[in-house]
Amino acid sequence: MYNAQKPNLDDLPSRAKLFRSTLIAAGAAAVILVTVVWPAEYGVDPTGVGGVLGLTEMGQIKTQLQEEAEADRLMQEGAPQSSLGLIDRLFAGLVGAAHAQTAIVWKDEVTFDLAPSEGIEIKLVMEAGAKADFNWQVTGGVVNYDLHGDGTGNQISYEKGRGADAQSGVLIAKFTGNHGWFWRNRGNAPVSITLQVAGDYSAIKR
Repeated sequence: MYNAQKPNLDDLPSRAKLFRSTLIAAGAAAVILVTVVWPAEYGVDPTGVGGVLGLTEMGQIKTQLQEEAEADRLMQEGAPQSSLGLIDRLFAGLVGAAHAQTAIVWKDEVTFDLAPSEGIEIKLVMEAGAKADFNWQVTGGVVNYDLHGDGTGNQISYEKGRGADAQSGVLIAKFTGNHGWFWRNRGNAPVSITLQVAGDYSAIKR
């Protein structure tokens, strides 16, 4: 049987020290939460540190993947879609088809392949209010897409689609920054996407 020596009360930390240590730990945890966890997990970056470290984009991709997975699950379960959404899609298709009939001299054309589950992002560098005509088509299947923009402290999602094989229209930049598409191949076979663009942009970023 061992007898443990009773600690001296003078050697124990005071309540003030314990309280101060707790505050320091809580503050450090809050800083890590805001600068690392939120950007990396949810794409939320109130301080801008996540963007510098490259965590915000990772969080945005995670969130998008979760949304896509949930939408795929609902689609497989046969979740009903609103009639308004159907009308909107039909109208968008008609507008896109009409726009495609207009003779456009494309400034740039890029083609790329996507393996199953692979995604790619291509953006145009645009000034606020700038306009760019676009047309993209898929060969070999369909893709999910997110037309969005970011820059100068702003973020926006213009449009999202699922199971699409083509789209045409005009992209109008809401603010100065990078505006474009993220495509993902959710099918079981490789697909090829051809993007044609023309208009007021200074560069194409991949």
